[in-house]
Amino acid sequence: MEVFPSLQGEGRYSGVQAYFIRLAGCDVGCSWCDVKESWEAGDHEEVSVEEIVKGAVESKISMVVITGGEPCMYDLHALTSELKSAGLRVHLETSGAYSIRGEFDWITLSPKRFKACLEESYARADELKVVVVNKQDLTWSQEHAMKVGESTLLYLQPEWSRKEKVTDMMLDFLKTQKGAVWSLSIQTHKYLGIR
Repeated sequence: MEVFPSLQGEGRYSGVQAYFIRLAGCDVGCSWCDVKESWEAGDHEEVSVEEIVKGAVESKISMVVITGGEPCMYDLHALTSELKSAGLRVHLETSGAYSIRGEFDWITLSPKRFKACLEESYARADELKVVVVNKQDLTWSQEHAMKVGESTLLYLQPEWSRKEKVTDMMLDFLKTQKGAVWSLSIQTHKYLGIR
């Protein structure tokens, strides 16, 4: 769908410069998705792996984030292999609804209620990011946390349009956690007014 340089706005790498590769196509259908124009793959021009990698290299940004849409609808081996051969660090953002196919340095798993996460996706997650729309999502987040590895970082993120309604509730929940179990992730790029 698009490529663009920006800052990673969420999770462990928040604030780090990144080159985003947004792939078109998604059947997860989040009602609060802020890039619904990415859902229909056929609405966007096909671009070769070589052209995508060339743009990433020319950006001179060492970290690439493959996002969507739902990027794991596709086999990403060819793309990620070429990006890594070019010396780039490759990150993935996925709902986990499809098999993760490719070579990644960091995987952000963000399961959605709209399409079930595959069990195999949990083992690949470096960070688990649960978007919180309501109080039930806090309970739901715990169910997912039990399925990831011990070293997986855990993030709760308020859904942008409901942040005023859910942030205090989330902060209260975080205070009840023993040790540093969950961390708060906010969409810093939106506060900064960047993509």
